Amino acid sequence: MDAKARNCLLQHREALERDIKTSYIMDHMISNGVLTLSEEEKVKNEPTQCQRAALLIKMILKKDNYAYISFYNALLHEGYKDLAALLHGGLPVVSSSNSKDSVAGITSYVRTVLCEGGVPQRPVVFVTRKKLVNAVQQKLFKLNGEPGWVAIYGMAGCGKSVLAAEAVRDHSLLEVCFPGGVHWVSIGKQDKSGLLMKLQNLCARLDQDESFSQRLPLNIEEAKDRLRILMLRKHPRSLLILDDVWDPWVLKAFDNQCQILLTTRDKSVTDSVMGPKYVIPVESGLGKEKGLEILSLFVNMKKADLPEQAHSIIKECKGSPLVVSLIGALLRDFPNRWDYYLRQLQNKQFKRIRKSSSYDYEALDEAMSISVEMLREDIKDYYTDLSILQKDVKVPTKVLCILWDMETEEVEDILQEFVNKSLLFCDRNGKSFLYYLHDLQVDFLTEKNRSQLQDLHKKMITQFQRHHRRHTLSPDQEDCMYWYNFLAYHMANANMHKELCALMFSLDWIKAKTELVGPAHLIHEFVEYRHILDEKDGTVCENFQEFLSLNGHLLGRQPFPNIVQLGLCELETSEVYRQAKLQAKQEVDNGMLYLEWINKKNIKNLSRLVVRPHTDAVYHACFSEDGQRIASCGADKTLQVFKAETGEKLLEIKAHEDEVLCCAFSADDRFIATCSVDKKVKIWNSVTGELVQSYDEHSEQVNCCHFTNNSNHLLLATGSSDYFLKLWDLNQKECRNTMFGHTNSVSHCRFSPDDKLLASCSADGTLKLWDVKSANERKSINVKQFFLNSEESQEDMEVMVKCCSWSADGASLVVAAKNKVLLFNIHTGGLLAEIHTGHHSTIQYCDFSPSNHLAVVALSQYCVELWNMDSCLKVADCRGHLSWVHCAMFSPDGSSFLTSSDDETIRLWETKKVCKNSAIVLKQEIDVVFQENEVMVLAVDNIRRLQVINGKTGQIDYLTEAQVSCCCLSPHLQYLAFGSDDGAIQVLELLNNRLFQSGTRHKNTVRHIQFTTDGKNVISSSDDSAIQVWNWQSEETVSLQAHRETVKDFRLLKNSRLLSWSFDGTVKVWNIITGRIEKDFVCHQDTVLSCAISPDATKFSSTSADKTAKVWSFDLLSPLHELRGHKGCVRCSAFSVDSTLLATGDDNGEIRIWNVSNGELLHSCAPVSVEGGAATHGGWVTDLRFSPDGKMLVSAGGYLKWWNVDSGKSIQTFYTNGTNLKKIHVSPDFKTYVTVDNLGILYVLKILE
Repeated sequence: MDAKARNCLLQHREALERDIKTSYIMDHMISNGVLTLSEEEKVKNEPTQCQRAALLIKMILKKDNYAYISFYNALLHEGYKDLAALLHGGLPVVSSSNSKDSVAGITSYVRTVLCEGGVPQRPVVFVTRKKLVNAVQQKLFKLNGEPGWVAIYGMAGCGKSVLAAEAVRDHSLLEVCFPGGVHWVSIGKQDKSGLLMKLQNLCARLDQDESFSQRLPLNIEEAKDRLRILMLRKHPRSLLILDDVWDPWVLKAFDNQCQILLTTRDKSVTDSVMGPKYVIPVESGLGKEKGLEILSLFVNMKKADLPEQAHSIIKECKGSPLVVSLIGALLRDFPNRWDYYLRQLQNKQFKRIRKSSSYDYEALDEAMSISVEMLREDIKDYYTDLSILQKDVKVPTKVLCILWDMETEEVEDILQEFVNKSLLFCDRNGKSFLYYLHDLQVDFLTEKNRSQLQDLHKKMITQFQRHHRRHTLSPDQEDCMYWYNFLAYHMANANMHKELCALMFSLDWIKAKTELVGPAHLIHEFVEYRHILDEKDGTVCENFQEFLSLNGHLLGRQPFPNIVQLGLCELETSEVYRQAKLQAKQEVDNGMLYLEWINKKNIKNLSRLVVRPHTDAVYHACFSEDGQRIASCGADKTLQVFKAETGEKLLEIKAHEDEVLCCAFSADDRFIATCSVDKKVKIWNSVTGELVQSYDEHSEQVNCCHFTNNSNHLLLATGSSDYFLKLWDLNQKECRNTMFGHTNSVSHCRFSPDDKLLASCSADGTLKLWDVKSANERKSINVKQFFLNSEESQEDMEVMVKCCSWSADGASLVVAAKNKVLLFNIHTGGLLAEIHTGHHSTIQYCDFSPSNHLAVVALSQYCVELWNMDSCLKVADCRGHLSWVHCAMFSPDGSSFLTSSDDETIRLWETKKVCKNSAIVLKQEIDVVFQENEVMVLAVDNIRRLQVINGKTGQIDYLTEAQVSCCCLSPHLQYLAFGSDDGAIQVLELLNNRLFQSGTRHKNTVRHIQFTTDGKNVISSSDDSAIQVWNWQSEETVSLQAHRETVKDFRLLKNSRLLSWSFDGTVKVWNIITGRIEKDFVCHQDTVLSCAISPDATKFSSTSADKTAKVWSFDLLSPLHELRGHKGCVRCSAFSVDSTLLATGDDNGEIRIWNVSNGELLHSCAPVSVEGGAATHGGWVTDLRFSPDGKMLVSAGGYLKWWNVDSGKSIQTFYTNGTNLKKIHVSPDFKTYVTVDNLGILYVLKILE
């Protein structure tokens, strides 16, 4: 063993001996061949757990590097991640020099790599097919470290998976070509949520130490990006094996510069992806000699000694490895029945079963039937029970123990009989076994036992209910994952509708399942079983599905949110809210903290029309030029046309042989163009649906199509994954021009309003402009550069520019990439505006309004947003879709827009209605007065209306319109004051609406304003570094001028004193009557970001961009304590009511609690890091408040959090719709909280009692 590995083991020996349970660890090490059974026995004989662990480590220390690696992997597999992390630094690099302890030609290095990567073990009886194995290996060598695809294709049951696994059981191949390892993923027939789960599991496997992220990716695009980063940075030069790929679209999720080996039944499956491709066909059956070899191994005879019947049996088996194995297993048990089994095969004794699967082995049914018939009578029914297992699902022993009510050993004995007869397959997963059926066996059993399936599913549920109560499932139980993934499936198939509804409409189930597997699978189940769930109550089903969809971004990440608190944010009419309220009330009695959002309004359904014309995801939809019709296309391969007013269907066309990605009306509305994954472009008569033209000159899928805006001379532009754009004249059979220039897939194209230019964007990170007449490139804009950070080079970074749209005047182009919308001047190529949507999700589409400066943006995170491209402000948030939104398009006059989504719907929205209802948003500068039982909020909205809002009732009194930059209420709600962008200050008397204006203006925007306690004076500060004290009744003004830079803020003290702090690093105490400085504190070298005054008025704190906080006495000019340790700018601080504690918050999301008397750190409320650098607060901590008893602390940042001051632990989190909360206003009794998020939504929260 390497010295480094040995030292690491010795260093952490004590922790390992104290914590590990040896039995399961040893199972792993024995299966890896680094520990013997006699060594295991010695360890087991030790009397205590600690002594057993000590002996095991002593043994490992005497072994080689492989023992260390095996021990490390065993710790990871068994959930000892912390202990494995201790050993990670000592992991030795395995070389070939000491790896010749091989079994059957396989070195321990190979065993370790394949075991880690989840590559299946060899079948019980294995025959090598050297010629094919060599062919696969040669193609893998050809990849030569570069991204590419090697596809093994052939019919079902021909041994593709075994071949793929065997090809990588080669020391030199792994060492030379794939030193980063091999990672096996069983794919099978998948929908999008199933694929997302596969990707999530793969990302978790590749990032076991969670060094890249602590949360699972939330959608396929994010997962694809995560996978690319993990393969590039954490597992470079590794091989990804995708077993049993059915659909081309699945491969797109893995099309990210990886080296991939795949098995498939469809030779054309790789047509949809880029890069070098090598194909190895596997003949549909074994040759005669190989078939005989398998039989000889089963019956333990030499091939030459096999009886004559063996040759006939191989012929009848049609060469299927699966069928030969089934017969071989029977002959091993009954060696004298050669004639009998041959007769059974020849006579077709067992009735042929029709199956929907894509294989044609007539012999399979016979072989399966014979094998099942020959089972012992007492175990036949157990095999029938396996009919309800799903394809590609490996089932833990424990599930079958529950189904059959048996001990593990009894179940394993029965299952081993099935395995021995090739009726079942087995994989070892460390401590336990996983069992699965071949696809063809599932088909056979399903058909054979179709009439019993419902009862078999019911039996599964009944047994589950006997053994488990739903909420008693814990993640450490080996069967736990199975039940979370398939309990609903069994209930639905058992026709147990009542039980299914109770399960799916349960917050407890949703919480448990989303914490384990994320929300995607659950959302899929709501869609899958909608027909059943709607029977009980369609509204309830919608409540839960919407709750999941709109909170999916929170439910899928750590730290897991409190689902009851999320449920309390739903509408009072929702079943989700009803359950949450019930649960919350019970938990409040046990000391739990929950908050009611008391001013939440009924969320208006802003969409005018919702249609569901498709049976799968809708990728694109567009208006006709007269705005009367809508065309849509999608994953169901159809083109649909319907009326824009009513949704009435006009046309349904089976348009392509694969998914239809885009559609477009011609300028005269006579034609509709479609383009598809099948590489074809088609033109249809928009009224009759008749096919007018079909073009097939693109060599890869066609992503986009767009007609010219002038109907006099119609041209169609198309962009494809073959990197080319093509121009088509509808009067010609072939393309008019091909445009070369992009170096990756063309994702979108649009003609300019005057048709002189064509804009295109691509996965190569560029936006290009082409001259339509000459087809020459006119300009190229590198969009990628706007995403670079200091650490990345352009080569390393991938930026797919998703789409582009012209402004009405044709002078600018809006472009979408990742999570940014960029506006470019087309003449200079200069950036005019940049909008960062701030979402985890990516922008799928954007469109510029033809009538104003609005852009509509579609996001993968289920929402649609309207932005004003002039002001770069969000104008509206349109929620309603329950899955990814792929497309958003304005009508020709801009009065409405449509959106299309993975949820199979198209929604129509009225632009004005959406803007009016969702765009009246508040600015974040508000003032709040808590009076008796009332909460009064003074705010200004984005259309300049100053208003007083009753926080309890939601009633709004509009006061005046003005350019308000800040505002405040007088203590007794008689007056309000507000400052403006032009430096003016005004006071409004609420009783009679009288307005008073200050004679002296600030030179710049007024930032802060406050009444004195008697309401007679208004104090204001501005960007001009001056503070003004205005007696608005006598109209006298005192100016406080001494700060050299902008005043950050100020606080009133007693006896007409004022504390102010500034960007100049100083804090000053003023007499507001004389205007003189009484104290001048030079506090920090950098900006003073905040100050807090102790309630006993003897001290104050200052925080700064220099990452420190200081505690000061008003009597001394030097600090009492300098508080160090924050790693980011310290942005805020707060004293406890008794002045003994100080809390400080920084830009990394960390809060520290200090003892004021000695400056000692008491607690650190540390952030829990998640992906993208977002911490507990999703960024900065901006405000802090202590409860009157000093036991609780509330903090604002990305959202609101409540903390236990004694322990430093989080008590509750309230997730606002937006983020970047600037301030939190808290009632004196610490029961009511008011804030505004960056979307302009007001939150009045009250503690639930």
